[in-house]
Amino acid sequence: MRRARDGGPRAVRLALAAGLLAAAACSAPGSDPAQPEAPTVAPSASARSDPSREVTPRGGGTLRPRPGTVPPPWLGTRVLPERADGFGEVRPTPRPLRRRAFTLPGSVAPAAELPGDGFAGRVVAPAPARVIARSTWEPRCPVGAGELAWVRVAFHGFDDARHTGELLVASTWAEDVVDVFAELYAARFPIEQMRITRAEELDVPPTGDGNNTGAFVCRPVTGGTSFSEHAYGRAIDVNPFQNPYVRDDLVVPELASAYLDRDRRAPGIIREGGPVVEAFARIGWVWGGDYTSLRDWQHFSSTGG
Repeated sequence: MRRARDGGPRAVRLALAAGLLAAAACSAPGSDPAQPEAPTVAPSASARSDPSREVTPRGGGTLRPRPGTVPPPWLGTRVLPERADGFGEVRPTPRPLRRRAFTLPGSVAPAAELPGDGFAGRVVAPAPARVIARSTWEPRCPVGAGELAWVRVAFHGFDDARHTGELLVASTWAEDVVDVFAELYAARFPIEQMRITRAEELDVPPTGDGNNTGAFVCRPVTGGTSFSEHAYGRAIDVNPFQNPYVRDDLVVPELASAYLDRDRRAPGIIREGGPVVEAFARIGWVWGGDYTSLRDWQHFSSTGG
């Protein structure tokens, strides 16, 4: 994502914290009448995606979950002090997040889950009004609601299970985006969460630990009237925590400094020549990890912006 010129500190944080808010709260009543309302779920309470459930081995006793596979109970709740530039204070990565490998609940209702065992992708264009209604879209956005597509794709979570994620993207890129995630699925590249950012998430305090894979977010450039590539549905951020944005002394998410070492071996990291970069390159999208004035390892866009 474009931090230097893209929507300011709060616009940056909303995309990162969106998944944490969704995991901790219900959907707004009536926001999506065609889908059942999701129950209120704490990030660590999802039976479907929480690997912390105890397993009884044959010899008796219980097996403890591997480090990093269980969301800490404080995830998304510890607000950071704000810097003068409006971002959160950059702090060392807490031990439970140094090898982050859990999967959070998504926003797709059971009725909209993609059936089957392997990869599946669905495009609805234009996106249904009920889906637009639970996004950040409004009339002032630089793209019309009718120009956005609702994309659902299967992905592998860090729990190695199959999940359904959703994105809003520019309709002209929807089928290509499905092809990208088909490649990521085949490569078994893990994703923590993939969901649509909601309007109420635009102003969130910095916690520095968000990790939602997302696309469309309608925000203007700081101090101007132009919009980011996310506001056009032409950019996607993948696993932001494992692939942070770095400019000078700023790291976003602010607790992700453990992932500044790009040579470390940990799941979910995007690498030059790896499956994520190659999949996006095949559709002509540019990786923020190739920027020279900063590094935006999570970010891919059709224009390089």
